[in-house]
Amino acid sequence: MPDRFEAAIALIDDANALDPTTLTVGGEPRPKELVHAGMLTAWVTRLRPNPSEAVLLAARGQHIRRWEHPRSSFPEGRRGYLRWRTTLYDFHATTTAALLRESGYDVETIARVTSLIRKEGLGTDPDAQVIEDGLCLVFLETQLAELSNKTDRDKMLNILRRTWRKMSPAARDEALKLTFAPAEHALIREALGEG
Repeated sequence: MPDRFEAAIALIDDANALDPTTLTVGGEPRPKELVHAGMLTAWVTRLRPNPSEAVLLAARGQHIRRWEHPRSSFPEGRRGYLRWRTTLYDFHATTTAALLRESGYDVETIARVTSLIRKEGLGTDPDAQVIEDGLCLVFLETQLAELSNKTDRDKMLNILRRTWRKMSPAARDEALKLTFAPAEHALIREALGEG
């Protein structure tokens, strides 16, 4: 990869390293969005060997500085959720684009990366799908247990069903290989109609 790629990744990682929310990895607290960006990149490269530079950049910047726009700052309910999500798409795309320009990227590459971050073409664009697959897998790995502990069971089942529908067959296969606690495993089985 060219030097500008390494520079852009470093800028994105530096931005995500400021996340005040942490996850414990290897016994050490690490910034949540920095961890998630690395995990998403790893899933993308696992699902799609040799992804394009634009796909890798979009994966890394997908949730850049997400903590600055918490879900709690938007109204409850579906409409509030959709407004929050749309706001984040634009924020993540704009923030990543600025760092790509700083790293020397051309207009076309930046446009492609921001299109992927905004999830344009989801359902028809394989690059958008592989990023969506990675996001779903990161969610299952890192957020399922916590969310299921504070979410009504029926709502959680719906979340899992919607997540499953968004994933490609390859990502579903990977999801079934993940290790879950018994409660989460039972919830997934029920959501998929196996329990």
